[in-house]
Amino acid sequence: MGIMKAVHFSAFGGPMGILDVPDPAPPPQGVVLAVEATGLCRSDWHGWMGHDPDITLPHVPGHELAGTIVARGAGVRRWKEGERVTLPFVCGCGTCPQCNAGHQQVCDHQFQPGFTGWGSFAEYVAIDYADGNLVALSPEVSSVTAAALGCRFVTAYRALIDQGRLTAGEWVAVHGCGGVGLSAVMIAAAAGARVIAVDVNARALELAREFGAVALVHAEASAAGASAAEAVRELSGGGVDLSLDALGHPETCVQSVLSLRKRGRHVQVGLLLADQSRPAIPMDRVVAWELEILGSHGIQAHRYPALLAMMESGAVDPSRLVSRTISLEEAPAALASMDRFEQEGITVIDRFS
Repeated sequence: MGIMKAVHFSAFGGPMGILDVPDPAPPPQGVVLAVEATGLCRSDWHGWMGHDPDITLPHVPGHELAGTIVARGAGVRRWKEGERVTLPFVCGCGTCPQCNAGHQQVCDHQFQPGFTGWGSFAEYVAIDYADGNLVALSPEVSSVTAAALGCRFVTAYRALIDQGRLTAGEWVAVHGCGGVGLSAVMIAAAAGARVIAVDVNARALELAREFGAVALVHAEASAAGASAAEAVRELSGGGVDLSLDALGHPETCVQSVLSLRKRGRHVQVGLLLADQSRPAIPMDRVVAWELEILGSHGIQAHRYPALLAMMESGAVDPSRLVSRTISLEEAPAALASMDRFEQEGITVIDRFS
């Protein structure tokens, strides 16, 4: 077995560094990928901080990736060495009731690189349940673009289209214009929605306008001290049909719910963990206005073709979300800084040596 470089930590919230660790071996139903690109996500920061109970120490983070198969287990039938692939960050087992119903994103025995196992902030990563979860990449899709797809772009797609049931002409509010939020703005605009983007960062709001938002709300500078929700309701003539909390914070969650018109739909996309996991949702409004509160957790591999078709048609271009690329050596510092919400767009690691 060889040695690879990987981002590694042995204490939650403790030092991260680049270490030499053993190359992974493929699980019986899995593969090993040579990582070509992998995104930095706030979920990885939550994992480093100890907010995810699936992580055991020591650990290697990373779950948004693209790469080439370099080894496979004896049980893998659909894939061979040399194929370029990506995958959803939740890999279904293929045999539980949820997987049999097509809901691999909430699999009872799911594998999550960077959470239930070592992840992709490394030269190589082992991926389990390969036959049901890998997604082939055409030569036209770069590895950096593929890494930008998941989890943020594909998560936004499922939140809007599958969970949110978005239809053309509806008003949509997106609270938080980081990677997930900007993805949601782009997808919703391409689907014919009228999008209101909400954030505290003026540059993030300008990016949202570039990606198709028809109105912007600066959450800390609303007119006459009005809340973000009040500003959204005024702009949309009484409230939006669909609202997403793409950040994951008690305040953005509540403001998203309060942005809705009667019988509107709130989708919680951003993670609310640790001491923020139980926000004070205004249930009086939920009941009186017959609002829907929906969760959205990743996407299934079998839903990628619809999204890839949007990309091929030119309706969306996830590569526009990539704000910078960095080396593996730069990843620990970049990941540790994610609690400051300074990142615009998506950062992708694309250099590993």
